Amino acid sequence: MKCRFYLSLLFFCLYSLQCKAGTEIWLLIDTKEHHLAVMEGERAKLTFENIATGRYGASKTRMKGDNQTPIGTFRIAWISQKHQYYKFFGLDFPAQEMADIALREKKISEKTWLEITRALNSRKLPPQDTALGGYIGIHGTGRGNKSIHNEFNWTNGCIALTNAQIDMLSAWVYIGMKVTIQ
Repeated sequence: MKCRFYLSLLFFCLYSLQCKAGTEIWLLIDTKEHHLAVMEGERAKLTFENIATGRYGASKTRMKGDNQTPIGTFRIAWISQKHQYYKFFGLDFPAQEMADIALREKKISEKTWLEITRALNSRKLPPQDTALGGYIGIHGTGRGNKSIHNEFNWTNGCIALTNAQIDMLSAWVYIGMKVTIQ
């Protein structure tokens, strides 16, 4: 009887771990509600309120210098623990959909589109110096004015949290992590 109990307990534990291991941790950023959620599957594990985005809103067709946050699904491509804005989690921007739209609208050349496509297909960082812009990510405020962060969307297209929030988020972030911005 004890043996059956322990086997059942072992099976339950292994099944629970297996189910948990298959659930991806990812980030969901809501540019309208101004929050960032650490997601496990479809469930929010942790939410950060009062994030800042690009000073001119968010767009699927972001271009270099328009100060808009790109909408789409990305991956964390690099992590910088020491940065002007405290810590920086770089995205694999631009995404394929953005490159496709920009090519159709003749905002980038076929050569640039091909460079972006090849990089993304080989899970490398796309060129960061195209007409679409680059160096988009999630970062802290650095030594910036906290009251500005609390009152305005102030970034050039990135997602900004306070330095304390970035420290908490750091425990969850990893290279290759999915990030959806909506």
